[in-house]
Amino acid sequence: MSDQQEPALRLKGIVKTFPGVRALDGVDFEVMPGEVHALLGENGAGKSTLMKVLAGMHQPDEGQIIIAGKPVRMTTPIEAKAQGVVLIHQELSLVPEMSAAENIYLGELPLKRFGRVDWTTLFERSNAILKRLNCNFRGEVTVANLSIANQQMVEIARALTVDARVVVFDEPTASLTDAEKVVLFEIINDLKARGVGIVYISHRMDEIFTLSDRITVLRDGAYRGTLTTADTDEDEVTRLMIGRSLDLSRDTAEHSLGEVVLEVRDLSCAPLFKKISFSVRAGEVVGFYGLVGAGRTEIAETLFGLRSPDSGEILVDGSPVQINAPADAIKLGISLVPENRKEQGLVLSMNCRDNMTLPQVQNLTTGPFVSSGAEIAIFDKYRDKLEIKTPSWRQTTRVLSGGNQQKIVIGKWLSMHPRVLIVDEPTRGIDVGSKSEIHMLLRALAAQGYAVIVISSEMPEVLRVSDRIVAMYSGQIMREFTAEQVTEDSLVQAISGIRTSEVA
Repeated sequence: MSDQQEPALRLKGIVKTFPGVRALDGVDFEVMPGEVHALLGENGAGKSTLMKVLAGMHQPDEGQIIIAGKPVRMTTPIEAKAQGVVLIHQELSLVPEMSAAENIYLGELPLKRFGRVDWTTLFERSNAILKRLNCNFRGEVTVANLSIANQQMVEIARALTVDARVVVFDEPTASLTDAEKVVLFEIINDLKARGVGIVYISHRMDEIFTLSDRITVLRDGAYRGTLTTADTDEDEVTRLMIGRSLDLSRDTAEHSLGEVVLEVRDLSCAPLFKKISFSVRAGEVVGFYGLVGAGRTEIAETLFGLRSPDSGEILVDGSPVQINAPADAIKLGISLVPENRKEQGLVLSMNCRDNMTLPQVQNLTTGPFVSSGAEIAIFDKYRDKLEIKTPSWRQTTRVLSGGNQQKIVIGKWLSMHPRVLIVDEPTRGIDVGSKSEIHMLLRALAAQGYAVIVISSEMPEVLRVSDRIVAMYSGQIMREFTAEQVTEDSLVQAISGIRTSEVA
């Protein structure tokens, strides 16, 4: 990048205020042609709001947007796209009932005479883009029939339909497999080589240091500084993000383990998993680690009554139990924080308080009425405990950041005082500061006597929080490790389907 080169994008003094919240406080940001510029900050720092201003989804109260040296006004996403700005959303913005091809070219479908859609051209163009992304599906398929990971690839494909100046990737790998991430990084490097400016938002530091040229940090809606990636490290970036150093070491404080609370014997649910056996004791964190499709989430859903097993036993306190529905699991003291918080964990149109107390609302009644005071007391307790950032319990969960939404879900189940807490991808889409707090919280819950199951796709996470780790591959348990005996190499071998005898 030449010093004399004009930035592909410059944001100057951007201010944006929502009721009760100053989301952006005079933020400056720029990205050069052919640069990957990472934008970091804790949940609620203003990253996504800034990008929505850029993409015409929000109008700034003050400040300027300058594209290729010229001030512009983005009043709609269509205008932003016409200026060469493409935003790939963290939360999918697809139309499920339409085909992948229609979603890729939404708003700019190729037309024939009399305004009819040129379906042949549409599918040819979209399939060429999907082939470039190494996708294993075609443009004709309906989006509703695609996995979340493949829907994310459709979202990414949209960026390749225009002659973009700037492409914003907002947490693009949250739903992708490792193989799909490799393809995405190749696409980003290809766009970079063509002189496109890339804005990359992620909580995953390994991705930031692999891809980016510079890093800009926001905190509490304000600009905190820009660093050259090659000249900084994770500690410096973290201090800038959260205003303090972060202790990422594992909590090794000893606490006594109690009796076995939950035991699973030869549990099967074909074709998802088979002959699964494990136990969890009071005061213990058991981590489940494996590749996408290994069967971890499906086991959790079976324990919570969302799936019916074909065979096997579930025991609580040594006694066999039948769990036919989530209500059965809740009565037994089993709670599930699901992988997909928006669709399974929250009612987005409801406020924070009502989401927090939803499973126990029948216990908070005074006569025929729900006790508002009791609900608010529960919300206040867990808002403080989890440091949930919201101006009021009246705020709808839809407008909270992803990390604060996840904290609402965790608080909802903690307020039920479960004996077994199953947490599926506890920190997906959560910033490094909040991630550390949740890790410490999970360890603290175990110390208080909870039996905790953590399902995670992040190796550092399972290594940090777990007393034991269950490694899964293709619906089977390959190996179990204690925290003392596990190594990264042995864990990778186990989740790749390599048994101990093969290693020997």
